[in-house]
Amino acid sequence: MAHTESDFVKTLGLTLLDGRDIDFTHSPADSASVLLNETAVKRMGLENPVGKYLKWGQETYTIVGVIKDYIMDSPYEDVQPLLILASNQYMYNIVIRSNPQLPMSQTIQGIEKIIKKFNPAYPFYSKFVDEQYARKFNDQEEMGTLAFIFSMLAIFISCLGLFGLASYIAETRTKEIGIRKVLGASVTGICTMLSKDFVKLVIISLVVASPIAWWAMNKWLDDFTYRIDMQWWMLAIAGGLAIIIALLTVSTQSLKAAWTTPVDSLRNE
Repeated sequence: MAHTESDFVKTLGLTLLDGRDIDFTHSPADSASVLLNETAVKRMGLENPVGKYLKWGQETYTIVGVIKDYIMDSPYEDVQPLLILASNQYMYNIVIRSNPQLPMSQTIQGIEKIIKKFNPAYPFYSKFVDEQYARKFNDQEEMGTLAFIFSMLAIFISCLGLFGLASYIAETRTKEIGIRKVLGASVTGICTMLSKDFVKLVIISLVVASPIAWWAMNKWLDDFTYRIDMQWWMLAIAGGLAIIIALLTVSTQSLKAAWTTPVDSLRNE
């Protein structure tokens, strides 16, 4: 439940589905008005709720409007029923929509001046709605940053291993590469020969890891009320990037071995 003066929907930029906003200038009777969100209407099983009466304690309110659901508490939980009662007393917070044409510092100074005029002893404290909302996702952002850092470390270590393995294989097949070049093998053919085994290993790993990644991501997403659905192309892009990174890692050694002259390759024969 919340209390508000006039222009609640307009100030917060909400979507009015039916009826009108609370407006004390519209009628003095709006002091007994209430707005409901979609969830509250569904929970109470109301049809055409605008104009009907709602009893809360000893008070009776008239439903003047229905607003679209919006996240007011945790973004990880379902939207709860919300009743917004009209009131012009005991207001602890002031919500203001600023003029985007004015500098924000000038707007804040103007608001502070007005507040100090009516209550000079009370400290002025302001918060931005978008910043407050963004803080709800701090944990996820921190987890995403850590996941990115450790993923980069894992990729770097994997690339070092691939590079070392590619160097070893190119070294052990030096004479084979020399003979193939004498027999007319091209640089492209030799690079393909040296790289295809690595690509096969990456493809096998993708076949094994993709179902596990699909299951793990869906289990993680199940914890969120508002979530995306996993799509096949997400795993396809990740797999494509893995193959490209593997090819780039081994390509330096493959090209180095392919460009070596046959004389140098067969010198010790």
